[in-house]
Amino acid sequence: MGAGDITFQFQHPRFRLQHRRAIRSWLLSCVHQSGQNVSGLHYSFCTDEFIQEANRQYLDHAYQTDILTFPYPSSQGISGDVLISIDRVRDNAKFHRTSVLDETHRVMAHGALHLLGYQDTTTEEQQSMRLLEETWLSKRIFLST
Repeated sequence: MGAGDITFQFQHPRFRLQHRRAIRSWLLSCVHQSGQNVSGLHYSFCTDEFIQEANRQYLDHAYQTDILTFPYPSSQGISGDVLISIDRVRDNAKFHRTSVLDETHRVMAHGALHLLGYQDTTTEEQQSMRLLEETWLSKRIFLST
């Protein structure tokens, strides 16, 4: 990956991401507005089984999750892998009564925010993270055109 690269990989057999070029621009803009650059950011959209195995293998956790973020050191900006379970995203969208598109973008923002150093361990951190996600989602001008 070169400087500023954001890539997408699809492990989930029934998911494709639309507006990829616009999503890259949106994420780069949000990261830049946070005072950082993107060195290399790789999103992998996968199944529950795939992410649960990664969660067990790399973090020794035996539970489902919608996202795993693996940061990589870089002096050029944020860098890392973000695994997203599309199965969890779809269930979460139903639970929160939002669209799968919005929930997918929310989780993508969430992963980038983790790479920027934001945590969501405490209730206060979770509230702060949710506000930042909403702020980033509000900047998706490509959905209004």
